[in-house]
Amino acid sequence: MLKCLSVAGSDCSGGAGIQADLKAFSANETFGMSVITSVVAENTTRVLSVFNVPVEEIQKQIDAVFEDIHVDAVKLGMLPTVEIISAVADKLNEYKPSIIVCDPVMVATSGDALSEGGTVSTMREKLFPIVTLLTPNIPEAEAISGLEIKNENHMEKAARIIMDMGVKNVLVKGGHLTGDAVDYLCTPEGVHKLACKRVDSPNTHGTGCTLSSAITANLAHGMDMLSAVTKAKNYITEAIEKSFTVGKGHSPVNHFYDYYDLKGTIL
Repeated sequence: MLKCLSVAGSDCSGGAGIQADLKAFSANETFGMSVITSVVAENTTRVLSVFNVPVEEIQKQIDAVFEDIHVDAVKLGMLPTVEIISAVADKLNEYKPSIIVCDPVMVATSGDALSEGGTVSTMREKLFPIVTLLTPNIPEAEAISGLEIKNENHMEKAARIIMDMGVKNVLVKGGHLTGDAVDYLCTPEGVHKLACKRVDSPNTHGTGCTLSSAITANLAHGMDMLSAVTKAKNYITEAIEKSFTVGKGHSPVNHFYDYYDLKGTIL
């Protein structure tokens, strides 16, 4: 059994963060583990509060996993402070996992900020040199690249700018644009445009977390980067298409659409 570790925040409503990561790991046939960086009191409509876990406790969680269990791949999600980013980066440099996927979570689906100022420069300095893949959405790619993104050409340009910052592979996600759901994957081999029909659904809570975790699982299975991202994109598209309503706002995706239907029947 391949084993994936998520280092991210906790979403008590179950749609994003650690909870979404563990579901996506399981749905993509890996064993999920977690290091919680922040306890976020949120639901489908808003973020009520954010309590960041003390740095030393985050370090101990990472030690607890790595000293006992072989980690095939790591997914990084919400790293809300400069101190937490630095501590996580130092631990990853110590344990040297072969695959690190970083989803630079800065804002919740509800629009609430999840990170403090200064995190972008610290990510660039401490994380970019060691991550296998960075998966920013458009607002995150704008913050990292300094480029305003209004169309697909801007997406591709932003991906190239971020690559030039020392990241091995970059996936700029186009969910915030209109039209088809288009992402741009920039690798050392070139730029790949990944497009599919956009699913008209309000149930998008946790899509970024779920996509990056699915990519992490696919890479752990030994897929090449393009195959891993393509398979994960197909997975999240169907998870949105077959989602269901939970709460009054942006409901989560259906991580286990391939295992049982909405009546509870095992497929």
